[in-house]
Order: sequence, then structure tokens, then C-alpha cells
Amino acid sequence: MLWGRFMTKINKKQIDEEEQKIVIELQKNATENINSIAKRCKLSNQKVRRKIHQLEESNMIWGYSTIIDEEKMGLKHFVLLVKRSNRKIEEETIDQIISRKIEELCTQLGITIESSFYVHGEYDWVITFTANDIVQARKFADTLSLLNKGVIEKMLILQTLIFIRKQYILNPERMKLKEFL
Repeated sequence: MLWGRFMTKINKKQIDEEEQKIVIELQKNATENINSIAKRCKLSNQKVRRKIHQLEESNMIWGYSTIIDEEKMGLKHFVLLVKRSNRKIEEETIDQIISRKIEELCTQLGITIESSFYVHGEYDWVITFTANDIVQARKFADTLSLLNKGVIEKMLILQTLIFIRKQYILNPERMKLKEFL
């Protein structure tokens, strides 16, 4: 009886380690073929395929992405920090944030949101996005402020100069950092 419980714990730990190895490989390159991932994880192709499917089904993995070089596409990357006021946020405003209404607004303004997340600290909300220039980024921030009138106390726009690492991947042109320092 004790042996059975002990084996269950070992197997559960092994499963977690295997999933973790697979996730690390997917973070390096989500388009890598199953054979290569299996070889590096020292697992069978079938097991890797099954575990990836399980990770997707459980929403532990909820998307794959392509990393772009904004500069080569004629875009700039920005970070918008938003501090909310002490005013209670109405249900309608929360629904706008959660829904795709902000994305519709972005489409009209020519903005693409990369990430949007609620945080703990001096600021409450962080949005990363691409725009043609700072004027377009400012227009997005102003429109967002008007849409949430009285809810936003302060906003700060930061322009990304260079990524060293983005979405777990080292920038192949990270040596350009020397130009900024």
C-alpha cells in the first residue's frame, strides 16, 4: 500500500518535470517539430505530442506567437503604464476592458496591442503595443483615458528602444544595445 502511494508521487513529479521540459522547448521555438523536441527532452514523439495536447486542453498553454522586429516593419514599440483613481470602476468599464472593445478602438487608431495585464505596484495596468510613432501612441493613450473618464489618474508612455529578450527569446540583434549606452 505504501509503495503504491510512493509510486504515485514519483510518477506525478516525473510528469511535471516532463511537461516543464516540453514547455521550455516550446518557449525557445514553438514551431520546432515534435521529433526535435522529443529528442532534446529525451521522450518519445508520441508522449510529447500527447503532453502538448494536454497542456493546450488545460489552458496551461493558451497560444503561440511570432516575434517580430517592429523596426523592420516600420513600427515603434511602446509600454503604457496606467494608474487608476480611487473611484469605483463601473461594471460597464470592466466589461470594456475584458471585451474586445479596446481592440476595436486600436484597429481604428492603427494600434496593435501586444500584451495587456493588471499589476500590483505604483501603476495598475500595463499595456504593450505597437504604433507608427509617438503621436499615434499618445492619441491611443488619450482615447483610452477619455473612454475611462474619471477612472484613470495618471498615464506614462515609454518607448522601447531595443529588446534584449522578448517572449523568452534572445534578440539576434541585441548587440545594437551598445548604440544606446
